[in-house]
Amino acid sequence: MYRIAFILVTVLAVALGLVIGTLNPDTVRLDLLWIQLEWPLGLALLTAGTLGLLLGLLLAWFFSILPLRARLRRAGGGSAGAGSQGALKNVHD
Repeated sequence: MYRIAFILVTVLAVALGLVIGTLNPDTVRLDLLWIQLEWPLGLALLTAGTLGLLLGLLLAWFFSILPLRARLRRAGGGSAGAGSQGALKNVHD
């Protein structure tokens, strides 16, 4: 099931990239202070979207997932495997 979903998402992402790249063929100049690039607009849009997605996931991991894992580890008394079972046992008792 997950394999089919992964293949479907991959095909849709490639199709979306092709559509964006095809509909935005004009060249744009990106001045990044120390380097100047001339890229097609579609590539610049896809790169900006990908970098924004990765930055958002990284920030969510740092500010949401890591503190929750640390709290779970503290509540469980040490190791991650035994800590999660111990934390669940304490909550239900």
